[in-house]
Amino acid sequence: MNFKLKCFQIALLLTTSVYAANAQSIDNKTYSILHPVPKNKMREMETDRPDVTESPYTVDAGHIQYETDLFRVEHDKSASIEDRRIFVNNGNLKIGLFEKTALQVNLETFIWQKEKAEDGIMRSKGRGDITIRIKQNLLGDNKGSFALAILPYLRLPTAKYTDDSKYEGGIIIPMSYKLPGEWKLGTQLEADLENDQETNTMHTDLLQSLTISHEVLKNLDGIAETYYRYDFNAHHWTNFLNASAQYKVSKDFMIDAGMNYGIQKDAVRSYFMGTAFRF
Repeated sequence: MNFKLKCFQIALLLTTSVYAANAQSIDNKTYSILHPVPKNKMREMETDRPDVTESPYTVDAGHIQYETDLFRVEHDKSASIEDRRIFVNNGNLKIGLFEKTALQVNLETFIWQKEKAEDGIMRSKGRGDITIRIKQNLLGDNKGSFALAILPYLRLPTAKYTDDSKYEGGIIIPMSYKLPGEWKLGTQLEADLENDQETNTMHTDLLQSLTISHEVLKNLDGIAETYYRYDFNAHHWTNFLNASAQYKVSKDFMIDAGMNYGIQKDAVRSYFMGTAFRF
């Protein structure tokens, strides 16, 4: 059985399971995409950005939330290749399907890439991949100080700026804790099946993160984060220190900016500015 067929079967199983788990909720006339949460009952807006750590909270049923890097600049260097990329409107469209379930479609709208190798410099541009994700909250979506979710994803090779795009997938388990003094602590475990561009083989990566945030000024949150990635194929670690800020313009609109700084020489370093809004 090839990898594409496996990915399709996993996506079909996830979709069927989510629908079955929520069928009873629809029958009971609770909130769903067909019966939206009234605006006066919507929860406080939560986003999966600007830090790497995902939020375990879902979008309110029947509502849409859009989160995007307005622009992001990335730079990384391996033993043989140096890459610079500029992302424009790297967006995540989130649709509340049920009370604890949301569909997410990540769209890499446009990317410029400059790749420098021993045999010369190659420039390319175009759209990137599309990623389909389903977030299922398991605990604490509506109340409590602890929340937990599961977030499987499948990346589709739709990129035009590169020939190295492949089917990839993984699973993310984000958690959040509300601490005394309005501090928030988040963490996640993530396993990714990714393509190695240099060897054209699939390998597994493990990611673990820790993030903490607090309001530093009215409506302005400061966020500090660290995470690591481990490549099981190369037996290689990369570590990151991140900092960002998110400003709440209104209850349904936020802007943010920050950086992800790879400590090792071959780790990705990126700088970004983005926004999020819902309706």
